[in-house]
Amino acid sequence: MKRPQFWQSACAAAVSLILTPTAFAAEPEVERIEVTGTHIKRTDLEGASPMTVLSAEDIARSGAQDISQLLSKLPVSGSGTFSTQGNNSDDTANGGAAVSLRGLGADATLVLLNGRRIAVSSFAKSIDTAFVDINSIPISAVKRIDIVKDGASATYGSDAIAGVINIIMKKDFEGFEVNGKLAETVEDGGGQQAGSILWGTEAADGKSHTTVIFDYFKERETLFADRDYSSSADQTPNGGDDFRSSAGNPGSYIPATIGADGSITPKSDLFSWTPDVNCPADSVKGNYCRYDYAPLMTSVPESTRMGLSVFQDYEFNDELSLFAEMMYQHNESVVKGAASPSFGEFYMLNDNPLFTSGAATNPFPGEDLTMRRRLTETGPRQKSSESDSARIVLGLNGMLSDWEWELAYTYSYNRNHEYGEQGFVWTPRLQEAINSGAFNPLATSQQGDVIDDISVSTTRNGKSTTNAFDGKIAGDLFDMPAGSVAMAVGFEYREEKLSDNPDELFKRGEIFGTEATEAYGERDQTSLFIELAVPVFEKLEAQLALRYEDYSDFGDTTNPKIALRYTPLDNLTFRASWGEAFRAPSLVQLGLGPSQESPGLVDAVRCPLTGLEEDCTAQERTVIFSGNPDLQPEESTSYNFGGIWEITDGLSVGVDYWNYDQEGLITSDTQYLVNTQGDDPSVVKREPTDANGVPGRIIEIYDQFANLGSQTTDGVDLDVQYTMNTQSAGEFGFNYNLTWVNSFDQVREDGSTRELAGEYQHPEYRWTGGMDWGYTNWQTSARLNYIGEYQDNIDAGATGTIDSMMTLDLNVTYIGFDHWSLTLGANNVLNEEPSFSAADFMGYDQATHSAIGALWYGKVSYQF
Repeated sequence: MKRPQFWQSACAAAVSLILTPTAFAAEPEVERIEVTGTHIKRTDLEGASPMTVLSAEDIARSGAQDISQLLSKLPVSGSGTFSTQGNNSDDTANGGAAVSLRGLGADATLVLLNGRRIAVSSFAKSIDTAFVDINSIPISAVKRIDIVKDGASATYGSDAIAGVINIIMKKDFEGFEVNGKLAETVEDGGGQQAGSILWGTEAADGKSHTTVIFDYFKERETLFADRDYSSSADQTPNGGDDFRSSAGNPGSYIPATIGADGSITPKSDLFSWTPDVNCPADSVKGNYCRYDYAPLMTSVPESTRMGLSVFQDYEFNDELSLFAEMMYQHNESVVKGAASPSFGEFYMLNDNPLFTSGAATNPFPGEDLTMRRRLTETGPRQKSSESDSARIVLGLNGMLSDWEWELAYTYSYNRNHEYGEQGFVWTPRLQEAINSGAFNPLATSQQGDVIDDISVSTTRNGKSTTNAFDGKIAGDLFDMPAGSVAMAVGFEYREEKLSDNPDELFKRGEIFGTEATEAYGERDQTSLFIELAVPVFEKLEAQLALRYEDYSDFGDTTNPKIALRYTPLDNLTFRASWGEAFRAPSLVQLGLGPSQESPGLVDAVRCPLTGLEEDCTAQERTVIFSGNPDLQPEESTSYNFGGIWEITDGLSVGVDYWNYDQEGLITSDTQYLVNTQGDDPSVVKREPTDANGVPGRIIEIYDQFANLGSQTTDGVDLDVQYTMNTQSAGEFGFNYNLTWVNSFDQVREDGSTRELAGEYQHPEYRWTGGMDWGYTNWQTSARLNYIGEYQDNIDAGATGTIDSMMTLDLNVTYIGFDHWSLTLGANNVLNEEPSFSAADFMGYDQATHSAIGALWYGKVSYQF
């Protein structure tokens, strides 16, 4: 029976995942192709390094709506992977997405586009993580994604500690194709629309090829209020804690000493915080009038993406060709959050006009006051973000005798604009309004135009650029008994610049209720590399690589790699690799200005003395965070060994053991800082110590990036592939892909070890299992996605276990019409809810689990 195109593609994908010795048995004239992970062309897609290849057909069968959703489901993805889920008014990279291989961090995973670098997002994630925004790459334009699953700095330089994700675009597309897609959730919120147009043609003389791709994607917002389990920050009904804010409306008050410079010192040694008398009884907890911020916050933002890609090749003659790539992407998103909170930034003097006129009653007669209060009068916060990404590549390649060479120039930028449109408050003007009596903090509503007077719009602008020249030449050096020794040598020169610039009000500290960053930096880098492919024996091949890099801001580094592939039997292959890798400090980590963040932290100094919930559970604390120009690069050593056994013509099993040892980890550990230096006033600023010697409550914490300790991780990957062809029922394909994390240990500077495998956001087991079936004009796919159980966040006081989660994705495609194909499918068909976590207000770990629920979609494609 003639195989449908679907199953031809499936078999090709299986071959790319399962290394078979028949590749070596092929005729010598087989064309060599470019392979991610090496600069030397090969006759097959996979060498000695472990690698996963996702074809366009694999992507379509996955049901993924964008690249971040596709890659986040891979078992090799780990902690540090993030999507637009969880973006809210406190985020610093709204609309962005990135993948973290092996859980080593998004900034330790190198993302390439057609083998070359992309400018990082100008807005770092959560202040500290520089990343390539994969939302700037349209999924409709992707031909293939190569994932190298070991360290690759010897080949590609910085950031390839955990591996490389190389996204190959449809540069050689032929014909015309139009795609339209609609998706709807079964829960409230969400839903998507997507479309793309692809056109590609070759000139009549065969000397040039042009591809043009337009894409569009729109997603409606989902609020935490749209899911029952996240609709309230009070998670006590679900078995968690009450995460409602201590800044409510009406608020809570305490007498304070007001300095001549406007400094505020609560008299905590004499008084306690007291809720406003008008605070509803169900909002009073402890000493505070609480506020439920969850219903107003964004879970998945409203977003729109559109882009245009143009690829051009031109062959001057048999020995010289030109290639060009031009890509532009525009993304927009809108995120929402609760009204701005204050945690003691404002005061009322005892002679305030509201008190002297009798318009308000001082709850502490004769005392000056400070307050914890939510500015609900200004409305919930809302920010809109716009991101523009562009990339131009111009290059020449050709032949010099029997050697292939290539030269190219790349310019890439990412520009971000963020606008605070509602709910942001100008601090000095609010204090002036309180002092004059125009704003009454003891009232739940305000009179006159005072809200307009204190409200302000905010802006933040960022730009990241990369200019690069690269060149290489590759060919055979000499012959050995087992074959020719091939060599590649080359260079790269790269200039990077980054600026993240909030408005002047933020720089002066006159805006509260938002998080933003200020960072500037630039560097240039020169690298030289050499790589050898050596046929040691007939059945043993070696890859030897060495790369030297010189950076303008911290010095130089040299990184080697050795990889071996051994095929003792026709159906059995062993492979091993060892290499050193590094990650240069990002420009954000070097040049971040003092920036405010509000993580949930436990006050380990006061908790043993007071036993109070506010001290012993994770509460929002103000952290003033900054960069460190003295940072050194992270260094890593990794090795991998494994084998692939083709048991039968259709069944193969691959097993790989991997190990990473990372030194000089660039990070911060603010909770550990509080635990160990919480009584140092230069590190933690506190209210005055009370009469019993109990240190005062935390006002501010000062932290910065540092090369803190190290981390090691190891584990096993398992890949099983099986294909079966029947005469009467079509063709079947089965696959199972597992990643088991055996250990993940972080070692601090003082030698203390934190074991993370099986702990919060570090499940030990992740796997996917799939079945594909093709029969006549029908193509069907099913995918199971499994994330194992792991411990809840003990740093946040949660001691339970987060249950495992499994989802089922299904789709079916009919291709029986001329030029047309129709697809119907669903992700998370059974509408599984994310497993409960007591560590955060939304009731689940949004960095690991998805709250989208069942998403049904239909797709129509027209091709000719």
